[in-house]
Amino acid sequence: MSAVKEKKAVYVSGYLALLVALAAAVGGIYSMVDALTEPRTPYGIVILGILLLGLSVLCVTSLVIVQPNEAKVVTFFGTYIGTVSESGLWMVLPLTTKISVSLKVRNFNSQKLKVNDAEGNPVEIGAVIVFKVTDTAKATFDVDHYERFVEIQSETAIRHIAAQYPYDTFRDEDKLSLRGNADEVAAELLSDLQERLEVAGVELREARITHLAYAPEIASAMLQRQQAIAIVSARQKIVEGAVGMVETAIKQLEEKGIELDPERKAAMINNLMVSIVSDRAAQPVINTGSLYS
Repeated sequence: MSAVKEKKAVYVSGYLALLVALAAAVGGIYSMVDALTEPRTPYGIVILGILLLGLSVLCVTSLVIVQPNEAKVVTFFGTYIGTVSESGLWMVLPLTTKISVSLKVRNFNSQKLKVNDAEGNPVEIGAVIVFKVTDTAKATFDVDHYERFVEIQSETAIRHIAAQYPYDTFRDEDKLSLRGNADEVAAELLSDLQERLEVAGVELREARITHLAYAPEIASAMLQRQQAIAIVSARQKIVEGAVGMVETAIKQLEEKGIELDPERKAAMINNLMVSIVSDRAAQPVINTGSLYS
């Protein structure tokens, strides 16, 4: 079965229909009152009053009021005849059913979902979804409660995207991660979710991760891991800097004509490396010579 596509309904200004409905109602009521008060009233007057009241009812059923940023999906005995999206008072085919569909931009925050990332670590993730209905026929007839449909499909897409990437990349900086590449992950989520919501006539405006954290059961262990990696990285930088400082010190001594034998050079390098690399302040030991020298 092919999907229903939105089309424009045939409608005209409803003010004329409103005036006709009022005039017919007044004429019908006057005729019926006259028939009740005058026993000899011709049957033609009674029939005319009934017809005028019927015309009034038909005109009223053809009226539809459309608010700004709203559309009315019009059906005639189960047949979709079109959508009225222009705000105002309009007249459509009588005896039709009008279904309101909001065209406003809306958003919702998904629940905090617990999923396993690409490395199998449990993480908590949540996102904000901004969407708008662009095809009222699809939103009305192709899905059941399109708002709920958007929520469920959003959670499914978030779970799918979260499982494609690790929470963080500690070694390979070129690899995408949920924490380090938020824009790329958001773009992937937007593309995946838009494809899922095409059937509902919904257009996504934005999809962005708003909450990302390790699950409570591993949060402490992963924090220690991050701290350890940060310490190792800092130590590497310190060692690289210390080696450069020692090389510079030896070079400056040689330029000033101070020659050190290999043993003293090794001792100086050892002392400089220990004092620079150590995470505590160095405690100098002053050699004052032997007591019996």
